[in-house]
Amino acid sequence: MWKFPMAKKIGIDLGTTNTLVYVLGKGIVLNEPTVVAINQATKKVVAIGAEAKAMLGKTPDSIVVYRPMQDGAIADYHVTLAMLKYFITKALGRNSFFKPDVLVSVPAGISSTERRAVIEASVKAGAKSAVIVKEPILAALGAGVTINEPRGHMIIDIGGGTTDVAVISLGGVVASTSVKHAGNKIDKAIVEYLRKTYGVAIGDQTAEELKKSLCSALAITPDIKADVKGRDIVTGLPKTINIGTNELVKAIDQELKQMVRAIKDVLQQIPPELASDIIDHGIVMSGGTSQLKNLDNLIAEQTGVSVRVAEGPLYCVVNGTGVLLAHLGDYQRSILAKK
Repeated sequence: MWKFPMAKKIGIDLGTTNTLVYVLGKGIVLNEPTVVAINQATKKVVAIGAEAKAMLGKTPDSIVVYRPMQDGAIADYHVTLAMLKYFITKALGRNSFFKPDVLVSVPAGISSTERRAVIEASVKAGAKSAVIVKEPILAALGAGVTINEPRGHMIIDIGGGTTDVAVISLGGVVASTSVKHAGNKIDKAIVEYLRKTYGVAIGDQTAEELKKSLCSALAITPDIKADVKGRDIVTGLPKTINIGTNELVKAIDQELKQMVRAIKDVLQQIPPELASDIIDHGIVMSGGTSQLKNLDNLIAEQTGVSVRVAEGPLYCVVNGTGVLLAHLGDYQRSILAKK
C-alpha cells in the first residue's frame, strides 16, 4: 500500500472541534481548532485554526467563522480541503519534497459516501495515499489497550461532534454505534438553557468554558456558583447572572441521556463472553468531552460497569494513529480499510 520509504507517514485526528496531526518519528506536531474564517465577498479563506477561532463572535459582517466539520463529517468540502492542506503543510513544513502517506480517523458510524469524501479530500490536500480507520479502534490503541487479544474491550470516545462506542476483540469491532450527541451539543444545551431561563445570550466559547469549568454530569455538594456575562435578549444590553453547577446538570441532562442510551445499546448487542470481559476489566473513555466532571461516575452508575478515563484522553485518537503507523504489518488485515 505504501511503497516509497522516503515518504513521511502522518496520522490525522480530523475532529469536529480540534484537529491533531501525528508525524511518525516525531509525535504530535499540531493541535489546532477545526475552525475556518471566510471572506463572504471573495469566498477566500482568511484564517484557519487557532487564528480563526480567536475571531469567533468578533468579526464584521463580511467575514464568517465556522466549523467545516459537523458531527464528525465534512459539512463543507472545499473549505475542509483548504484546511487539510494548511494542516498537512504546517505539520511537514513548506519545504517537504515528498507527499505524505496519510491515515485519518473517522467516526464509527460514518457512511461510505462520507468515507470517500475524507479520502478524496486528503489526497487533494497533498497526500500521496490515504486510509481511514474508525475512531474507537484508534482511541483504544492510543489508550494502551491490547486490541489483538481474544478479549472484549469497550471504548467510548466522546469528542465535539460524536460519541463513538465500540466493543473490540481480536483486532476488530464486534459491536459499535456513533451518535451525534457530544461536546458541541452540550454547549448548545447550555446556551439554550441560559436563553430560556434567564433571557441571556452567550456565545459558543463562553458555553464551552462553562462546560469545562462549572458543568458536571451529576449533582454535587456543595454547589459551585459562578458569574456568567452575556447579553440581555430583551434590552440588548450586557448582563451578568450567577448560576451553579447543579443548575447546569439539569441543562445538559437530555444530551447525557442520549450518550448513555448509546452505550447501553452496544452492551446489549454483544455475546455474554465479551460482556463478562467488560465487567471484569471495565470501560475506557477517551476524547475531550470524557473530561466532563463526573461523566465517568454517571456512566458507571447507569451501566453497573466500572469506568476509567484514559490518560491524556484528548490525545488518544491521534496517538492511536501513531501506534498504527509504527506497526502497520500487525494491523494491516484487521483494521485498515481503503474504501
